[in-house]
This record gives sequence, C-alpha cells and structure tokens, in this order.
Amino acid sequence: MKFKNYLESITGIGIYPLISLIVFVVFFGLVTLYVIKGNKKHFEKLRNLPINENN
Repeated sequence: MKFKNYLESITGIGIYPLISLIVFVVFFGLVTLYVIKGNKKHFEKLRNLPINENN
C-alpha cells in the first residue's frame, strides 16, 4: 500500500490541512500586527543591539 492509501483510509483527514492553514494565517496576521503597531523605540533598540557597545 502506498502512503496516499493510508491517508485516504483515515476518517476526517481532510480537516487537518484546513486547520494548519488557519493556524498559519492567524499566526502570520498576529506577527504582522505586532510589527505594525509595536513599540518603535523597542524595535530601534533591538535593531542597534549588535552594534551597541553599551549594556
């Protein structure tokens, strides 16, 4: 039996790709909102962290 046959025999297997797509879209949307509405001073501090010699 091929792998595809094993997956076809599982009842309700079609919902998993939809759930993973929803989780990805929600996560990507939340990260995008965090970047857009985030604290700009905090992002500036993180951006300069590797070249900043002061603690």
